[in-house]
Amino acid sequence: MAVECKEIRRHHRVGIQEVASVRLADTVEFCSPTHASVNSEETLEPYTTEKLSRIPGGYMPLTEPFQVMTVDFNNLQELKNLATRKPCKISVPITRGGLLDAVVVWFVLHLDDEHTLSTSPSEETCWEQAVYPVQGLLDYSRKPGDIVVLEVSCQDCYLRIQKISVSPSECRMDVERENTPALGNEAELCSALASLQTASKLDRVGCECVLESTEIALLNNVAYHECFKAAISKVLSSFSSNTELQSMDVDGSERNLGESQNKDSLQTSTDPFYILDVSEGFSILPIIAGKLGPVKAYSSVEKQQHQIALNIISEANHFPKETLEFWLSHLTDESSVLQRPKSDKLWSIIILDVIEASGLIQQEVMEKAAISRCLLHSGGKIFPQYVLMYGMLVESQSLLLESTVQGTEPTLGFNIAPFINQFKVPVRVYLDLSTLPCVPLSKPAELLRLDFMNPYLNSSTREIKVQICKSGQVTAIPFWYHIHLDEDTSLDTSDESSHWKQAAVVLDKPIPVKQGEELVLSIQHHKSNVSITVKE
Repeated sequence: MAVECKEIRRHHRVGIQEVASVRLADTVEFCSPTHASVNSEETLEPYTTEKLSRIPGGYMPLTEPFQVMTVDFNNLQELKNLATRKPCKISVPITRGGLLDAVVVWFVLHLDDEHTLSTSPSEETCWEQAVYPVQGLLDYSRKPGDIVVLEVSCQDCYLRIQKISVSPSECRMDVERENTPALGNEAELCSALASLQTASKLDRVGCECVLESTEIALLNNVAYHECFKAAISKVLSSFSSNTELQSMDVDGSERNLGESQNKDSLQTSTDPFYILDVSEGFSILPIIAGKLGPVKAYSSVEKQQHQIALNIISEANHFPKETLEFWLSHLTDESSVLQRPKSDKLWSIIILDVIEASGLIQQEVMEKAAISRCLLHSGGKIFPQYVLMYGMLVESQSLLLESTVQGTEPTLGFNIAPFINQFKVPVRVYLDLSTLPCVPLSKPAELLRLDFMNPYLNSSTREIKVQICKSGQVTAIPFWYHIHLDEDTSLDTSDESSHWKQAAVVLDKPIPVKQGEELVLSIQHHKSNVSITVKE
């Protein structure tokens, strides 16, 4: 089924023309690792799986569900031919107008003539659906009557979708199909028409940059870039003001200083501000910083194609070539990324990536913060300056069922729960609190503060009291973060537009609570790992 889905689009297609005054449009074609260019031989493999019933913002079907293939597991010859069978062309009419974001696939397993299991998004099961994002179209907008043509194969026993193309409704021929195999003629016509009318964005931009879905979601996070722009601008303005005050001649005797000292003072006042971005993955923050003043910005991206992409974006935004440099090319030992920019210089700003997209704290982030603090110029800042961790008590049957085996009923009387539950994962990651089926039993509470500018203020153990606002059973403690770049600028990782997901601690046993009671939570932080337990 072809669908429109904002969340899938946000993670697989850069949909913004400009962010924080940096122009992205027509500079680089960003795409996820597996994609299909229009009318190309490239294969579109499922880059992700999603539980569509819980996806933030929901989804809208653009076509009726259609059958991709049938596999008879009792037919040995059919199974042998499956991996070598030629791709089958399928043409599907658009029944509802919208943006063509992805093709979603699920399965119906026929156990026998009477019993079936379906992984459809309309079924409440443990299965997710396979998502094949559509990329490379100049126009993703579709209207009823348009035709989507795709080729399906099962090479190497993996379901593959390739050569996705579209043709407008006005170009559709009245080709009637008598049965399913006869779809080929119509598909070929539609594919030919689409190849005449549709071109890839890559033809215009000339450069393709492959990013992970979390990196694409980050690029689409406008609030993230605007907040960093405001915070960086504030620090640079502060440095500029101090430089101007220092250069003012307020004492008459200073007019008699030697010429060489005047030259040294002039040289110091015109030195650029050094900024280091050690974010994980692809980041345009160095370019944003470079547009805010006399800056020497260093990026820590490792992949060559990412460096090429950043250089192209820099040129498109009319940057001086010396504004952006790649920090790893200056290091003899890449294991020690945090070093001085020059032997006699210090950093004005160091940007750390402190929260993973999964919702957990980055490993070794406190160690990096401690080193960064020693490499800052007087008045320099680490971004973020501090992070507040928030949590909430909830009742969630879904989290409970997805984390542990509940008794013997689901396993038809077999007592396997005590053995399987020994291997349960205590923390669930990549959650969307906005769509997670749960009942809040308390208000959000501050669980932990991590200060990166003043690491000695951090406490490794803390206890807090949380008041119950609704009776029920506490089964989990979801948590998220407020990332404070400074006192006035912060980012909320639980915001629906955020590229971050949330995480949750799932309790071993549900705790019955009544409104008005208090639970004491014990929070421990050690080497970027946080544990949350309920004190009885």
